[in-house]
Amino acid sequence: MAQGYDPKRWIRTVPAARPAAVDELEKQAIIASCETFIRDVLRPRFLPEIRPTEWSYVIDIHGAWAAGRYRFIQRYRSGMEHNPGEEFDAPFARIDRMGPDHFDIHWMRHTGTWWRLHTGMTLVEALRILETDGILHPV
Repeated sequence: MAQGYDPKRWIRTVPAARPAAVDELEKQAIIASCETFIRDVLRPRFLPEIRPTEWSYVIDIHGAWAAGRYRFIQRYRSGMEHNPGEEFDAPFARIDRMGPDHFDIHWMRHTGTWWRLHTGMTLVEALRILETDGILHPV
């Protein structure tokens, strides 16, 4: 029998770890650090000016906290004839708080799924990686 795909063979997968619970004071400190990072690094570097096009174009970079995770998001506006001015969000990176000063870094794949690239980083290290790792940059 040839080696290869066996439809009767099951592979057990391990679910992704859930972010650790965070108190309100630490949550606000993480949000403030991320918003400062967006204001001082991401916007000047990746959105120095808004350039309307006939397609969808970026009008803002912002972030959002949800369930122990902070997502970095690009806001797009459509310039197409059939839906001019419509806007939508597209996340491009995420940091998950996994414990006290312990973060995982995820990248949004073109398939719409999150892909963990780094684990066990401090918040400062995570933001430095977001600044330097090209795959995590907004497009």
